[in-house]
Amino acid sequence: MNMLRQISLGALGLVVGGILTVMGFIAYATDHPTLNLVGFFYGIPVLLGGLALTASELKPVPLTQPTAPEVLALRQQQATETQNQIRKDVTRYRYGQEAHLDSTLEHLGLSPSDDERPLLYGLHEEERQGAYALVLEFDSALISFETWQEKREKIERFFGPGLRVELAKLSGEQVEVALISTPQSNSQAG
Repeated sequence: MNMLRQISLGALGLVVGGILTVMGFIAYATDHPTLNLVGFFYGIPVLLGGLALTASELKPVPLTQPTAPEVLALRQQQATETQNQIRKDVTRYRYGQEAHLDSTLEHLGLSPSDDERPLLYGLHEEERQGAYALVLEFDSALISFETWQEKREKIERFFGPGLRVELAKLSGEQVEVALISTPQSNSQAG
């Protein structure tokens, strides 16, 4: 199932639609009316659907570093539902969205306009002081790090409970948002 999340439906539609359409043209040229109909009536709509999906496609965010086996074990033990959902959502193809986490950033006041919205360019998982951390890496050219710091508590409330947020300014205009599980509150909540 995880592998299917990494397949572009647009590319799949283009390939299948292209094959069926070419098959329809070949069947037409060789006077095979049944295959001709299949090729034209199924191939062209699938091909057009693939084109439409490709045009509205948002590619998965890549992992910027491999996840160590001990961090995977920590994820199994400590990751909150929110951390898992974010990780799954941003590492798969999305359709009809302009950017990953766009509505979340807007709700948090970190995306006053589409032009100013920080862009999620990568993520990684790590251990921080014995806790599982999902680290989101943003290119934040027009939203200052100070603005991120002012919103830290709001970010923590939005993604919580069971999480604390650490922010770090990386090189240039890049901001790291670490969503760190708080195992004590997770075990108390369960």
